[in-house]
Amino acid sequence: MATSAAGFRLSSARLRCPWDGRLIFALLGASLIACHPAASGSGGVAVVDDAGDTVHLSAPVARIVSLSPATTELLFALGAGSSVVGRTRWCDYPAAALAVPSVGDGMPPNIEAVLARRPDLVLLYRSAQNSEALRQLRAAGVPVLVLAMDHLSDVSRLARLLGPLVGRSEAGERLAAGFDSALARARARADSIPLASRPRVLLLAWDQPPIAIGAGSFQSEILSLAGGRNLFEDLPVPSATVSIEAIAARNPDLILTSDSGLPAIATRPEWRVVAAVRAGRFAHLVTPAFGRPSPRAPDVAESLRVALARVPR
Repeated sequence: MATSAAGFRLSSARLRCPWDGRLIFALLGASLIACHPAASGSGGVAVVDDAGDTVHLSAPVARIVSLSPATTELLFALGAGSSVVGRTRWCDYPAAALAVPSVGDGMPPNIEAVLARRPDLVLLYRSAQNSEALRQLRAAGVPVLVLAMDHLSDVSRLARLLGPLVGRSEAGERLAAGFDSALARARARADSIPLASRPRVLLLAWDQPPIAIGAGSFQSEILSLAGGRNLFEDLPVPSATVSIEAIAARNPDLILTSDSGLPAIATRPEWRVVAAVRAGRFAHLVTPAFGRPSPRAPDVAESLRVALARVPR
């Protein structure tokens, strides 16, 4: 746990987030290494993953275990759902993904359950929590791509990477181009709103202790596309532990919640120092799609824009 110059504790603590409905680990601003195909040989292809490792594959890949809801959703969006033979229990979209056998949690995964699916390729989320799983899988001779999917730009980037690997190159390019265009339209609409008119929104990932989403998260990007401003946009990391007093001092216009009713903080006395809590200024966005960078992000941004507009200020 480190302390920033602004006095906030930068946290790799677990967050409650719609990504899986429970707890996830937030990454703390590691720079991304772009995946790209390297030199091919013997009819296969070599890919450099986000950990900087070169992985040799026979393409197209026929049996994939996807250990992240974001990559599972992306594979189905590419039309490669039939290649997915294993998923985590949190991979719940699209509905067809639920028919794929679950291997349990994805961070860290159950190695025996993954190997039982006889994968040609495993997609592993880039996290220190998965380092031992990576070692074991590669020791078993299973190709593994370590992928960082933490920003909206990763959606089109990985669509272009994974498309050729599953024999869907054109689909990957179409998805990437359409997604980038949709983001550009949403960004242009948001940019037309004067800065002073945009609500300052607290993205609260966890409340005991309070953990706020910073500018390093794709959720902050979605909020910006929706015409809002992240209350902690000065924090470059995905998340940081903050104090209730710091939140009160910044005086958010709104607090975003994934609850359909009043969130737990609305009934806690210590939170009464925050004016938005006293006034009940909560914006409700009840969708797991806000918890992962996916092709649905432009639609999520539009839903969030509507949710923000519904809250009186």
